[in-house]
Amino acid sequence: MLYAIHCYDRPDALEVRLRVRAEHQDHLRNATVRITLCGPLLGSDGETMVGSLFVVEAPDREAAEAFADADPFRREGVWESVRINGFMDRSADFR
Repeated sequence: MLYAIHCYDRPDALEVRLRVRAEHQDHLRNATVRITLCGPLLGSDGETMVGSLFVVEAPDREAAEAFADADPFRREGVWESVRINGFMDRSADFR
């Protein structure tokens, strides 16, 4: 099943985000779920990173939660909140 993981940074997280970015990227390279889409969420200026978005394929919600919980951004307090929802990819219907 697919899961959308929305992670929103705490307001003062940019310095920590940049410091642990390499660890975060290693976590993604060695993910226990299949990442189908991921990247930073941007603020209204179109440049400032304010969070992260992942769409992952996982056997169950617990696996998606474990993936998010193990991320260095979560462990180091970059993310103020994380929301995980089941996701149905309908993009092929509109191509």
